[in-house]
Amino acid sequence: MTYAIIKVAGKQYRVREGERLLVDRLHEDEGATFAPTVLLVGGDGAPQLEPGAGVVTAKVLGEAKGPKIRIGKYKKRTGYRRHTGFRASLTQIQIESIGGKPARASSKAKTESKTAPVEPTAEDAAPAGALPAGYADMTIVDIKGAAAEWDAAAIAAAVDYERAHGKRKGALAALEAAQANVGGES
Repeated sequence: MTYAIIKVAGKQYRVREGERLLVDRLHEDEGATFAPTVLLVGGDGAPQLEPGAGVVTAKVLGEAKGPKIRIGKYKKRTGYRRHTGFRASLTQIQIESIGGKPARASSKAKTESKTAPVEPTAEDAAPAGALPAGYADMTIVDIKGAAAEWDAAAIAAAVDYERAHGKRKGALAALEAAQANVGGES
């Protein structure tokens, strides 16, 4: 998995492709794309430590407000009380691509593929106990959604893969829950 450490509005963030995050307010229009400063690109192979070693593109999704912070001042025996609050102005961005390569299938393409079911052929069927197709590129959300449709052997293979390679807690929890559901239905 490729990741990058970028600098946006004076703060550093570790990001992956397709990830959404809230940053301090940017003076960009909604829907605009921009290239933040890249400090490091790592992942597949050795990290590149030179500034500007990779190209990261991000898209502005919209404006948001942070949580309300209440501030109170008080002096005893004088009746002095003052209250004020603060809400940070934030911008939500999505990382489109890392390293200049095009982004993965957009959410629109994923929903279109889900609406039109495709009949699996004998060539597409994975052997029993094999890792589900494209598992290494799946996010935790994708795993949670798809694990309910897998058989027990595919789930067991995915759990073994996670324990050996990814060790993502969310993915392991989703797979173990799917194992319990498959075991309970039998």
